[in-house]
Amino acid sequence: MDLKPLVSEVPGCRNITVAGADSPLREVEGSMRRLFLVSLPVIASVVFGLWTVCSPEAKGNNQVEAPAQAPAQLNDSCAECHINVTPGIVVDWQLSKHSANNVGCSTCHGDRHNSMNDAGNAGFAGPEVCANCHAPQVEQFRDGKHALAWGAMKTMPNLHWQPMVQVEGLKGCGSCHRIGLKTEGEARALIEKGSGFGASSCDVCHSRHLFSVDEARSPQACRTCHMGPDHPQWEMYSSSKHGVRFLLKQSRMLPEDVAAPTCQSCHFQDGNHANMTAWGYLALRLPFPQNAADRWAGDRATILEGLGVLDPDGNATPRLAAFESYKVIRFTEADWQAEREKTVKFCSDCHAVNFVRADLEKGDQMIREADALMAEGIRTVAALYEEGVLKKPENYSYAFPDLLMMQNSPTLIEQKLFLMFYEYRMSTFQGAFHGSPDYSSWYGWSPLQRTLAEIRERAADMRAIAGKSGERPAEKANK
Repeated sequence: MDLKPLVSEVPGCRNITVAGADSPLREVEGSMRRLFLVSLPVIASVVFGLWTVCSPEAKGNNQVEAPAQAPAQLNDSCAECHINVTPGIVVDWQLSKHSANNVGCSTCHGDRHNSMNDAGNAGFAGPEVCANCHAPQVEQFRDGKHALAWGAMKTMPNLHWQPMVQVEGLKGCGSCHRIGLKTEGEARALIEKGSGFGASSCDVCHSRHLFSVDEARSPQACRTCHMGPDHPQWEMYSSSKHGVRFLLKQSRMLPEDVAAPTCQSCHFQDGNHANMTAWGYLALRLPFPQNAADRWAGDRATILEGLGVLDPDGNATPRLAAFESYKVIRFTEADWQAEREKTVKFCSDCHAVNFVRADLEKGDQMIREADALMAEGIRTVAALYEEGVLKKPENYSYAFPDLLMMQNSPTLIEQKLFLMFYEYRMSTFQGAFHGSPDYSSWYGWSPLQRTLAEIRERAADMRAIAGKSGERPAEKANK
């Protein structure tokens, strides 16, 4: 680049020469060139980023739900007040499809709350309110297991031993189980105790006040509850090939149309809110196989005895009715098979039917293997009760371990049994069905075996201290 013409026109620069390597102007020129070269990648990145965000092609691939329209004008008297009191709620509503379709605050909450002094008059927006516009979805929801979550929690025999802030205060089990339907009295009690925001159900997945369909369709919506030791579905899914592909697709590293199943793909097929699974939460079912010599049938019976659904003699207890009411286990072969076929149908969109059935049967086999270890653990502790090494607690119906006492189990050996059932057995079979073999192996099967070894050894020590001896429960079961 020849700088002479430019320099000659600048006042005070007529006597500057540009020839020669040591010229100050030549040094400036070199510095500018180097600066441009260094800045070029940054400039290219910015331009590409703007194109990525703003181009029509990019907008078409973006999976994040766009607002239904620009934020609505505050022509709602409730919003005009609440924009100063709870602005986040108003902004959510402005961006929602409710706002775009003139569904205002009074549509869901009534018109009896008109000032700061009568906030208690705001109506409770439960599923019955949502049903005014979303009747099919609410009806489906009532038929699914989510609707039963609150009632199932309330039947737990140790619930009253838990801090009520975890239950009714929604800082523990109640926070996720609140998705379940509640009676009018239960909802009113929650409201009176300051937990009215947990009295609804639909907003667990469609969080208020945006109530986004896209949010509820995202696996992250399930993550809040479906994680942790007893139901680590998020950890399993997100590390599975299905989950990895979806997360890459969500971050736009994979094409929009790539196959990437989500939680909802399998459990809310075609948007049906009546979610149910073949094996259910506990992976137990009735009736038992017709072959009475089937070892698995005996192991499942032992587990049901440990849950107090059957008594130590194998007879039904009142808990069986609760398990049936809350659909905790499948009670007929037809119910189980119907749910299994739904899974086969969906998976067959990508996989051969024979592959799908074979893979699901491998999951069944993992339940069978885990049940064998679980049943041995229960029999080991039950033998200690039978021998008088363990004394029957006053709150127990039988001199038999009670898995539903969970963390309130009275002895260390029964605490080990609790971990076997609710954490390690769960991870073993859930990992198998959620495409996470490493989770199934190292968070499920391996600690399941290790904990059973601890139970065997501790039982032997307890017998030695008590001056008793007995045969191994596994040997007894095989006779």
